[in-house]
Amino acid sequence: MSFGPPPSMYTPPAPPAQPPAPKRRPKWPLALLALVLVAALGTGGRLLWGSGTGGTKTSGAPTAAQGPLDVRETVEKKPANPTGKMAFRFSVDDMSPGEHYELPGMWATDGILAKGINKTVVGLRIGDDASPGDEKWKLPLDGPICGYTRHVTGDNRTAVLFRANDRGNAFCNHVAFFDLDDGREVWDADFPVSQLGDGHGMATGGDEQDTPSVTLVHGTVVVTWGGGTDAYRMEDGTRAWETTATGPCQDMGAAGGGALLVREQCWNDKAPADSTDATTYKARKVDPKTGRTLWTYSAAKGVRDLNIPSAEPPVLAVQAGEIGISEMLSLDGHGNTRAVIRLQNGTYVGECSYDDYLSTEDCPTIAVGAGQVFLRSKDSGELINSNWIIGFDLATGKTTRKFESGPGSLLYPVRMSGDRLLAVRVTDQHVMPTGLVALDPRTGAETPYLYFDLPQEADFMTTTEYNDIVVQDGRIFFGVKKVDGPAKGQPRWVYLVLGVESMAVRQEPR
Repeated sequence: MSFGPPPSMYTPPAPPAQPPAPKRRPKWPLALLALVLVAALGTGGRLLWGSGTGGTKTSGAPTAAQGPLDVRETVEKKPANPTGKMAFRFSVDDMSPGEHYELPGMWATDGILAKGINKTVVGLRIGDDASPGDEKWKLPLDGPICGYTRHVTGDNRTAVLFRANDRGNAFCNHVAFFDLDDGREVWDADFPVSQLGDGHGMATGGDEQDTPSVTLVHGTVVVTWGGGTDAYRMEDGTRAWETTATGPCQDMGAAGGGALLVREQCWNDKAPADSTDATTYKARKVDPKTGRTLWTYSAAKGVRDLNIPSAEPPVLAVQAGEIGISEMLSLDGHGNTRAVIRLQNGTYVGECSYDDYLSTEDCPTIAVGAGQVFLRSKDSGELINSNWIIGFDLATGKTTRKFESGPGSLLYPVRMSGDRLLAVRVTDQHVMPTGLVALDPRTGAETPYLYFDLPQEADFMTTTEYNDIVVQDGRIFFGVKKVDGPAKGQPRWVYLVLGVESMAVRQEPR
């Protein structure tokens, strides 16, 4: 099967420039391989890859008093058996050279894996080996997906932005709120567009627009679109409130979850265009019910970018130098700086999404919880990779707990699960199993949740820059963000999503 040419609802947009291929990890000397193999055998991480079937939910319990209008925060439980098995595969087997598909957004429930594909969201039953055509449901949209949020509500709903049609210059001006369990569109609405740049005028004709974004906060779907912010009630899609940008600042992105922070980008027409003073940033805390501004934080001059990995507690990631995030800022309940955490010229790594979809809160390897922000270190070692994850106290900025990966593996933060940090341990050359582990900042303990091994063809799917990693209901999913057809003579199939669950999950007849 194929996503196919028109009139397929999967018809792709024009291919964008592609990122460089992920680096291959260096091979190890044979003597070192033998030593690590002995250690791997001691973990009990038996590697099984078969055709999985659906099972009962083993974890992913919501935190206390979460309702359908809350943003989901689930706590994963340790599986009865940490040995991993294949829970889900989604692949395409007949891609042609030159084919390109955008796959923005990936969400999971206890029974469905949902993926955005160009101008469609598809829902696939967990437990199946799926390919295009095997969808449990499909949500066709009028145009390509142009924005999404990782957030999901307590009753498994989320939102995406999409273009007015599938023509190349169509505006991104529609939002859809839909159900992940059955693919039903609860409502959709349109929002204004603003011309690209530092003006507040409305985009017309073929003019390029400011990039919009979408996020979820209790009871509300929030869209920023450059010229302002529009908020919609989750129940029926009616507009709850709206704000219009005034002066030299525009709303460019928002972070939701436990609170709502709106990112503002401001221009100084008096400064030289190439000066770092020409653009400044603010973060505005907003009451999600009314749109009223509660406080505003103004970043220092010279800051080149600002992201919001956490709205509650408020944590900002700022870029003060030419490349990458240089500092993390913890704010108090009034928007004042509590602590400044410096990443020491790249010793620690903070990564936020920088692609065609504006997602100010999408910082896949920055986790905030238990009064701390967790970052990974840069990779160290030439022949053998290693790194560590370290916590920083949000009140003082001081380091707290350090979790070493050990030789031959790398640790990547995924998300908080209650007061524990979930992390992926990726190993070199399949000598040891890859793993999902829970790190306890209070005791320093590392608890294995799942041991597994990905097929060699899927090694690249563990890189956070080009893939989504989602942990939900006792499973871990790896999904690509975009895919290209093979070069001539290369295999025509490719993995789009892989999912792993515990061997302890009860088997059910198909």
